[in-house]
Amino acid sequence: MSNLNLNFYDNNLIQPVTEAETSTSPDNGAHILIEQLYKFYGEVKVLEDLDLNIQAGEFVAIVGRSGCGKSTLLRLIAQLEKASYGEIKFQSARHFREGITNHDIRVMFQDPRLLPWKSIIQNVQLGLPKNQHQLAEALLEKVGLKDKATQWPAQLSGGQRQRAALARALSHTPRILLLDEPLGALDALTRLEMQNLIERLWKEQGFTAILVTHDVSEAVQLADRIILLDQGHIAHSFQVNLPRPRKKSIAFAQLEQQVLDAVLAT
Repeated sequence: MSNLNLNFYDNNLIQPVTEAETSTSPDNGAHILIEQLYKFYGEVKVLEDLDLNIQAGEFVAIVGRSGCGKSTLLRLIAQLEKASYGEIKFQSARHFREGITNHDIRVMFQDPRLLPWKSIIQNVQLGLPKNQHQLAEALLEKVGLKDKATQWPAQLSGGQRQRAALARALSHTPRILLLDEPLGALDALTRLEMQNLIERLWKEQGFTAILVTHDVSEAVQLADRIILLDQGHIAHSFQVNLPRPRKKSIAFAQLEQQVLDAVLAT
């Protein structure tokens, strides 16, 4: 096994997978190819020989019991940690000399991580050129916070802070949006509203989305494909062939139960 190789691959050498259809433009997302990925923390093996192919513009949900490696995998894709062995490769319409730029990957966490001493619009503008004020305003309007632009994070509800975090994540037009249980602390109604908002912006912008969640219903609601991790391995992969926008139905309930049964069996 070799050390981690994080780069873009040649389109002539590796062709995109065709097993899942997405509702977005794949030209806006990045194709992610993970091969023989291992991650150790000391003697503890968290991920082992993991292979995963995610299409450009695909929405993938990762589920599994606590400690199965979901968030670790997300952090490796985000380049917040280094793998012990294996490869993570990216392919995009953009040209890169080495790896993938920080602006092309954005992460939303359960904690919105807004700077409390900056206004909402200042938080959205972080890292943007000074002349991008109109872009920040437009993003706040998209997430329903146009009238909250000058307020402080402490003045907003939990759902509003997550909307602001989503606007900030999308301010650089990322190719990949990683969602590490960003809706876990929200009440049921706010959570449904945020799910609809994330799905709408994913359709509009066409980024590749990877969601880590403990909520199987949320995974079925949002994803093109659901990956079940168990002890660092991919135990199951479920294709979600339900039309969008998704509503509760017999087919929805059957798939939700199928995924839940698989999780409980691990």
